[in-house]
Amino acid sequence: MNRDMGRAALAALTAGSISGGAISGGAAAEEASVVLREITVFGGARGERALLDTPNAVTVIGEEEAKRRQASTYEELIGDVPGVTIDGGPRGVSQEPNIRGFQDEQVVLRLDGARQTFNLAHRGRFFVDPLVLKEVEVLRGGASTLFGSGALGGVIFLETKDVEDVLLPGEKQAAEVTFGYNSQGDELKAATTFAMREGDFDALGFISGRPRFSDLEDGSGNPIIDSDIDSLSGLMKLGWAIAPGHRVEAAYQLYRDGGETPPNTNVQGTPTSTVDRDLTNQSLRFGWTFNPEGNDLVDLTTLVYYNKTLVEEDRLFDGRFDKSRAETLGFEATNVSRFDAGLPVTLSYGVEAYRDRQTATRDGGARVQVPDADQTFLAAFAQGEIGLGSGFTLIPGVRFDHVRTDPDGAQPSSTDFEVSPKIALSWRPVEGAQLFASASRSFRSPSLTELFPQGVHFSTPGFPLGPGTVFTGINEFVPNPDLRPERATQFEFGGRYEAFSLVKPGDVLRLSANIYYAQVDDFIEQVVTFTDFSTGAFNPVSGQFEVGGTTSTRNVDAELYGLEAEATYDAGDWFLGLGLTLPRGSDRNGGELASVPQDRLVLTGGLRPFPDVEIGGRATLLRELDAGDLPAGVAPVDGAAVFDLFASWAPSEGPLAGAVFAAGIDNVTDKEFRIHPSGLNSPGIAGKLTATIRF
Repeated sequence: MNRDMGRAALAALTAGSISGGAISGGAAAEEASVVLREITVFGGARGERALLDTPNAVTVIGEEEAKRRQASTYEELIGDVPGVTIDGGPRGVSQEPNIRGFQDEQVVLRLDGARQTFNLAHRGRFFVDPLVLKEVEVLRGGASTLFGSGALGGVIFLETKDVEDVLLPGEKQAAEVTFGYNSQGDELKAATTFAMREGDFDALGFISGRPRFSDLEDGSGNPIIDSDIDSLSGLMKLGWAIAPGHRVEAAYQLYRDGGETPPNTNVQGTPTSTVDRDLTNQSLRFGWTFNPEGNDLVDLTTLVYYNKTLVEEDRLFDGRFDKSRAETLGFEATNVSRFDAGLPVTLSYGVEAYRDRQTATRDGGARVQVPDADQTFLAAFAQGEIGLGSGFTLIPGVRFDHVRTDPDGAQPSSTDFEVSPKIALSWRPVEGAQLFASASRSFRSPSLTELFPQGVHFSTPGFPLGPGTVFTGINEFVPNPDLRPERATQFEFGGRYEAFSLVKPGDVLRLSANIYYAQVDDFIEQVVTFTDFSTGAFNPVSGQFEVGGTTSTRNVDAELYGLEAEATYDAGDWFLGLGLTLPRGSDRNGGELASVPQDRLVLTGGLRPFPDVEIGGRATLLRELDAGDLPAGVAPVDGAAVFDLFASWAPSEGPLAGAVFAAGIDNVTDKEFRIHPSGLNSPGIAGKLTATIRF
């Protein structure tokens, strides 16, 4: 990849931001007082509804919180949400979601409604700059009834900005320009967002660049070798209200990153492993909504999408060239009908179909580690909400999935049929309070790389094992075409409470807590055996019995359980927050699971001493994991206390109205720590500055 890509984009954005007209009032900073609004979510019903009516554990990170965090990576953005850990280490290009110990493909990731299914080991799944997001919604717990394969741990919804998030009422056009700096990696960032509306037509554009000029460093000053990776992100949205109740939208999204890094981006770079990486992700989305006024039976949303990800890796040591391509073509349609059947009913129902295709080459030939194959998913689903009176709502649902896997070559095709039922009960005993309980069945079909990998996984120096026996140092994949789908039966109990003007006019208190239990049949576990004598063979040339290692996948039965809690209080001139994660898990034979994260307590607090000014801090406390908490061979993890500071000024009047100026220091004490189950230490102290100005 051209290492100047991000830097050139930064220069172009800087040049373009000098002109553009006078600064006007801000869309998001009109009010200096606390904004009291009802939180709505999407994931629990495939349609908007109040959080207090949702029988699921859900957390929403809005644009204001995202600006406070000045996130360069998704670990910085959502890594302290209760129940959530972002795996993969400090390189943003390697990060993958973990919810309650369900990792990577055990969590569904959706960008503006489109499923993101890219899976290439150790190479991450987040392909959009956090700067363009207006909201991140995290739905925790089994959700296959509405979202299909992979929703064992839950669903993460990434929602990008719309025209309404940039334009003020009555405006026809506006723009926002953002500049920033992060001392970790000497990262610069620049972004421009523009929006316009003319009659029934609207458009939004976004472009950002994040060049990085040095490697990241941990709290002891040790570099994360080969972590100075540049990125570029762009988005274009077009919308047209073609008739009353009808709207069509089209979007094109581009993400690129590149630089020198190991293929496994969750380890240190070495002279013999480093590659020059170039990743390009492109997405096309076409949507149509039909919601005729006065018709409670029709609230239709349809989406067609196409994702393509291309990864090219040129190994510097010997010129080995790997090319991997992943494509997804998908369609879904959901309608919401509201009617009275003796009891008030809201029914969400629809269909979903998508096809994943992966291909890979090494030096122009077949690459057996990533076999060419495709998977096709066809599904129909329905979920109802039935008002029972006295504050009770019953939510039954079911989904049917047909899955077909077609590998190229000698491996046989296979089909699978899955049923994902759910039943939940929500009770609103008094205004502002909710109790809920749910039981669900979720599944995940094995991925193509879990079923059919072959060839060398990694190599280490060989050595003698004894007379006539030698360890070759070569670890090879072993395919397992008989791998069974993961199936989880999950139970959850929780409650929420919110109150306004509780202690003083305008204050707001929000509380939530939930416990969960998941019994997982055929949990898919990767097993790395460094010395596997079953693969040994006599070499007549060397006269030695040669033994290598293997990497295989297998099904085990597991259980995961835990507690999550959140509390926030905002009095206007000061605020407090708490987030608690207590996860546990093991296989049902008594062994530990390596994917279960640490216990974590996050405390946040701050002041607003002047209008439009906020200062605060955050403390993250992580529990130690010793050898008894982890499977054999997994390195223990020290406990840690990490402290961050943040401040912002968002003037609501004057020539800078609508601007946001933010500063922060992450890991103030420069603590060396590692977030389990990531393989690398997290970054040390980081100073951040960001300015967003509205034109």
